[in-house]
Amino acid sequence: MHLSTSSWQQPCPPPASADRTRLVASIAQRALARAPGRLLVGIDGFTAAGKTSFGHELAARIAESGRPVLRATLDDFKNPWKDRHLYDRESGEGYYRNAYDYETAKRLLLDPSRSPEATSCALCSIDPLTQRDHSTRTTPLTPDSVLIVDGVFAFRPEIDPYWDFRIWLDVDAELSVRRGAERDQDWAGSTAEALHRDRYLAAERLYLEEVDPLPRMNAIIDNTDFARPRLTNG
Repeated sequence: MHLSTSSWQQPCPPPASADRTRLVASIAQRALARAPGRLLVGIDGFTAAGKTSFGHELAARIAESGRPVLRATLDDFKNPWKDRHLYDRESGEGYYRNAYDYETAKRLLLDPSRSPEATSCALCSIDPLTQRDHSTRTTPLTPDSVLIVDGVFAFRPEIDPYWDFRIWLDVDAELSVRRGAERDQDWAGSTAEALHRDRYLAAERLYLEEVDPLPRMNAIIDNTDFARPRLTNG
């Protein structure tokens, strides 16, 4: 399994329960049934819904089948902080409109992964923590590679056509705020809850209103309880 070079990393979590292991295995089987060649899987949901953890679990399961797996996150394809004076990224709408560099994500990651002729792609553009440029560091692509990408706004029109299999991790908005604030307490301090409520949640609500991605999902998973995730759309 190939991972991004980004310093914004978290390890694959240990199995939370037999129920979760079975659900991940089921989703892996359904995804693999979509195509024998290159396969692109997108994972979306509110902030702190558990997208990255689920992506890692799914990647590990698919790798067990023998398919080469690449893991990426859209957070590694954001516009650099040095340019933040050029646009609003602080408000909810500003974050939704301006945070991500979709053209670079397409050029470095998604277009190569979609093209049968391409033999490599970049799993990271700008490290979101260090701001180092990793765009020239590439990862091999094989004819049967599986690319699993997690991130908010993964099904915006700019990149939605790339996905072969779409997953939505569903959690309540207030749970998203609570989990995110707890996760980011170390660096955001007392502003963590306001950050998640006024920027991230506001952006995600705008996304849902404008794009309405849920009807296009291959799998919607209630991830309220990590040990007992539930498939809610069949």
